[in-house]
Amino acid sequence: MTSLARLRKLCLGLPDAHEVEAWSEPTFRRNNRLFAMFASAENHHGGGRPAVWIKSKQENQELLIAMKPRRYFKPPYVGPSGWVGMWLDGRVPWKELAELLEEGHALALPSRPKKR
Repeated sequence: MTSLARLRKLCLGLPDAHEVEAWSEPTFRRNNRLFAMFASAENHHGGGRPAVWIKSKQENQELLIAMKPRRYFKPPYVGPSGWVGMWLDGRVPWKELAELLEEGHALALPSRPKKR
């Protein structure tokens, strides 16, 4: 199974998740809110290596990159918003990736208006 096929299985196994092609890449959404994107090695999104970009909180992004700089990176475009990138080549920690996808999926819920 390819890394994209495994990623797709993890993402689409989450509640209300669906796939939309955008920017020539498979993106994964919850109620049309993006929580993950595959970054192909063949274009500028992956920069020569397959990867996934995952919605994350800024502090988690910084921690993951500091702990495992060879596995995680700050992706272009969405990195300043806290998203984290994970390389999908070599030995991929699929369980760890599944947990990050669950967190990103939870962050894709619409925020509730504040009560007055």
